[in-house]
Amino acid sequence: MKKYSRFMSLILRHKPEVGNLTLDAEGWAKVSEVLSALKHHVGPITRTQLDELVAENDKQRFAFNERRDKIRASQGHSLAVDLALPEASPPQHLFHGTKQKFLGSIFHEGLKPGTRQHVHLSPNIDTATTVASRRSGDNVILIVKTAECPGPFYVSANGVWLTEAVPPAALSFHTEE
Repeated sequence: MKKYSRFMSLILRHKPEVGNLTLDAEGWAKVSEVLSALKHHVGPITRTQLDELVAENDKQRFAFNERRDKIRASQGHSLAVDLALPEASPPQHLFHGTKQKFLGSIFHEGLKPGTRQHVHLSPNIDTATTVASRRSGDNVILIVKTAECPGPFYVSANGVWLTEAVPPAALSFHTEE
């Protein structure tokens, strides 16, 4: 199922044209069109299998609308989409997993979204550690003091906190105790 999830990330977050999809302003695509794109590019998949993929995805990357006839990525878009998430009050601290090699630019410029729409922040150290582990190099977990961020903050369907930027002054190192 990993190959299906990867292809869905591509077409629902970055390049819908690869799957011949049209995303609406909030990033939703018709389930029938996603199933067709998966069949054409990856291999046949049933609606039941798609439901299982979405439900069992460890990162909860995808979500259905209430009628379950549309699907979208929960966050991480490089495309301009409005997830229509309400502003949320973050906890005092959030976390960001990164690599040692990026610390110079992070502490000079802060956290920026890069090619994505938002900076992604984790609600706990374990999740931030998982995020940092996706790339090679020494993991570093940063503490984000949310009161020192300009905001606004949003929470995606899978619990990832989103904001436009985090200034260097809002960052500190998490150290193992």
